[in-house]
Amino acid sequence: MCILHHSLFFSLLAVAVKPTVIDVGIYVNSIGPVSSIDMEYQIDIIFAQTWVDTRLRFNSSSSTRLTLNSNMVGLIWLPDTIFRNSKNADSHWITTPNQLLRIWNNGKVLYTLRMTINAECQLQLHNFPMDEHSCPLVFSSYGYPRDEIIYKWSRNSVETSDQKYWRLYQFDFMGLRNSTDVLTTTAGDYVVMTVYFDLSRRMGYFTIQTYIPCILTVVLSWVSFWIKSDATPARTALVPVATLAISQKVICNASAVITK
Repeated sequence: MCILHHSLFFSLLAVAVKPTVIDVGIYVNSIGPVSSIDMEYQIDIIFAQTWVDTRLRFNSSSSTRLTLNSNMVGLIWLPDTIFRNSKNADSHWITTPNQLLRIWNNGKVLYTLRMTINAECQLQLHNFPMDEHSCPLVFSSYGYPRDEIIYKWSRNSVETSDQKYWRLYQFDFMGLRNSTDVLTTTAGDYVVMTVYFDLSRRMGYFTIQTYIPCILTVVLSWVSFWIKSDATPARTALVPVATLAISQKVICNASAVITK
């Protein structure tokens, strides 16, 4: 039995009248690091898409499902999904292409792909170091408007792995949200899907590295009030020393934070 007999035939859009509905699910392997300089974050995901292509129906008494290798991916029609806010992305190919293709006898198709994406995230640092951010991951079809392709979130739309393996460093993961919007362009209306990852900066690091040393330095400068008034050199030297210590501490901490 051969249902993938002609690659040109299956490169056509899998719709005739009704738009093709793509059920989307995302499994997040890890998030991070987050770069304040490049205004981006890195995310490792398994991206799953499910749809029905009636041309792939088959009859078999032995199995209702076929699991195909990555060589068959180019022989059927696939959604032209793009990540709109990605700066660069890489698929995983070691030790084999991290792709899964399954076809059911009713024409249902499941296609999953593991990838690492560097996505844009405009960090608003006005409240630093008590800032909170929502980093989006935005995707849609590249060429098919919503009268040809409709994206929908699957039942378990976004799932996450154990967060102890994530590389968020200075941030805590607060949760996630997803949304569905329609983008209107001159080429048509496109369904745009977005996942927001809510992050909050950890205060513990800055409390120990910045706030406590600065407070102690200021308290130390008050010692000059207990020095006798006739000891002018000691009184005048203490304040500049404290000021220089605070300035040096702030500069060092700011440089360390920005480079992370």
